[in-house]
Amino acid sequence: MPKNILILTQKVDKNDDNLGFFHRWLEKFAEKTGKIFVIANFIGEYNLPANVQVFSLGKEKRLGRVRRYINFYKYLFKTLPKSDAVFVHMIPAWVVLVWPVAAIYRKKIYLWYTHKSLTFSLRLAEKLVAKIFTASLESCRLNSKKIAVVGHGIDTEHFKPKDFPHDQGAFRLLSVGRVTPSKDYEFLLEAMEALKIRGYSAVLDVVGAPITSADFSYKNKLDDLIKKRGLQNIVNFIGPKIYAEIPDVYNGHDLLLHASETGSLDKAVLEAMACGLPPVTTNEAFKNILAALPVRQAGRYVSRKNSSEMTGKIIQLKNTGKNLSLREIIIQNHNLNNLIKKIMENL
Repeated sequence: MPKNILILTQKVDKNDDNLGFFHRWLEKFAEKTGKIFVIANFIGEYNLPANVQVFSLGKEKRLGRVRRYINFYKYLFKTLPKSDAVFVHMIPAWVVLVWPVAAIYRKKIYLWYTHKSLTFSLRLAEKLVAKIFTASLESCRLNSKKIAVVGHGIDTEHFKPKDFPHDQGAFRLLSVGRVTPSKDYEFLLEAMEALKIRGYSAVLDVVGAPITSADFSYKNKLDDLIKKRGLQNIVNFIGPKIYAEIPDVYNGHDLLLHASETGSLDKAVLEAMACGLPPVTTNEAFKNILAALPVRQAGRYVSRKNSSEMTGKIIQLKNTGKNLSLREIIIQNHNLNNLIKKIMENL
């Protein structure tokens, strides 16, 4: 087991609505190793143990791409000689960039990857790494003996059921994630329109924000659809929430709606399940998980993008409340403590 690890990641910021969870990963890594050196593209607020040293490439300072590349290799040559292994989080291209330096110092590289996309950089990275860690078979679809399925890393002490006062009127639906085309919010708008037509009182809160210019264009398209279909009073885009706030968001709703096309085990669904919140999802990665539940009312998988089917399954779950069998699945198979232990055992 390595004593010191170099970790490459996009962002270290415990308040980030998208990547704030990785701060907790770093804390858990720090419990099981000697020193951790972290190189991140962007640094925000963090509070990590004394054995964790963080280096920023400077994106938060608006440094240009060339300057960030210079910093990348400066920090690599500073930290790799002191490291026993390299762990790259979700960026196959960084594997390619780090490999020449890692080869000089004879350090093995490991990649965490959870997405159905089979990019050129992923295929190339697979040739260069010792192992690729992923959450499920669907989460990394390369045909490779280097893939290790280790489950996801959900902090079940952070994401847990809480009692919240509920409005007994409208059925409170939730969707969590970046506002981007792969999340297919158009489909959720279709489902909300179908619920409205059928006379059901339901409100959908969307927690998340656009990031790229394409995302902002997509958000404008969604706003137009909401007006066109008269959904202004039942669909609310409430923007991002920091990582610390997300458990209360899950616990303040009755059902999670999920239409993502990433094809991997989406973290939002797992977090919701850890809170006992039932999901209705079109993501094939959850088909077997939900089918195996001992209580049929605990969640639903929609086999195709059919708004009538989606609406029907939402109605089936109305008034069912929280389900702790969902949480037990996460504790057993996607617990952060277990994940870090498995990764460390494989390094």
